[in-house]
Amino acid sequence: MRAFVRAIEYYLPEQSLTNAILAEEFPDWTVDKIQKKTGIEVRHIARENECASDLGVRAAENLFASAICLPRDIDYVLFCTQSPDYFLPSTSCLIQDRLAIPKSAGAIDFNQGCSGYIYGLGLASGLIETDQARTVLLITAETYSKHICRADRSVRSLFGDAAAATLVIGRESDSAGIGPFIYGTDGSGAKNLIVPTGGMRNKRTETTAQIHQDENGNFRSNDNLYMNGAEIFNFTLNTVPQLVAQILKKANRAIEDIDLFVFHQANKFMLEHLQKKLRIPAEKFYMSFSNYGNTVSSTIPIALRDASSAGKLESGAVVMLVGFGVGYSWGASIIRWM
Repeated sequence: MRAFVRAIEYYLPEQSLTNAILAEEFPDWTVDKIQKKTGIEVRHIARENECASDLGVRAAENLFASAICLPRDIDYVLFCTQSPDYFLPSTSCLIQDRLAIPKSAGAIDFNQGCSGYIYGLGLASGLIETDQARTVLLITAETYSKHICRADRSVRSLFGDAAAATLVIGRESDSAGIGPFIYGTDGSGAKNLIVPTGGMRNKRTETTAQIHQDENGNFRSNDNLYMNGAEIFNFTLNTVPQLVAQILKKANRAIEDIDLFVFHQANKFMLEHLQKKLRIPAEKFYMSFSNYGNTVSSTIPIALRDASSAGKLESGAVVMLVGFGVGYSWGASIIRWM
């Protein structure tokens, strides 16, 4: 029994944040400057009372509406988020109940960011290929906007909220549908992309909520998301080329053997540097973030769904997936499109 990606659907919140709105709030930025710097035109933002589970449920409902499967077919739910509804219980349990997925199904959360989709596919493959499950619903959902200070343009211009639902199924096959995998972790970089308070290590207080200005003119409190963009960029340029080489070697393939490359859709500047450094032909390097922004763990499945809709993926296509970022954490896999 081998695991395959059978279908992907996604959901975007109705509320949007355009470059025109950002330019109004930050007068020294123009619409053209934001577009050129980020490659992003629109970000979708969850409402105040709209949580990751709400986005995830809507994405799953879109999947079920396609008639490819029904809630009763699911026997495991994997939910990836860094903005859960509660500390406990697991948000995946709430999603199982709301979607009327059978009580016999397993359900688990995992807190992973930009590499989360790769980790999720690895977990789903393991469940299927060890006969623990036959049909896995992998949901990635983030509301990073709730972590972001409105006055911090360094991250507010980059991140958007979204959810994606991926159906991973098992079927008999002589060749792998998902895999191999390469993973990596370097927790020494944790401080460079972090929400410092809110967990058990540093609880939130009136003092941590006080907003301050950094050396680049951005405003945030210790309760908000902090990103050291320069360090994240250096980490990415140092790590991803090695990661690509490792997954190609493990799969016994060359760059020419890959039909499409779908990397974590961080931003235009970073992706263009990676594409040039790796010498990947532009027509094989798929980018899809101008209408979403960086949606963290959902960037790869959204890009895959868009690539399929655009006719960039035919049945049997060999696709390299690469995730990297918060943690530091990274991962890569190769899938065969059904």
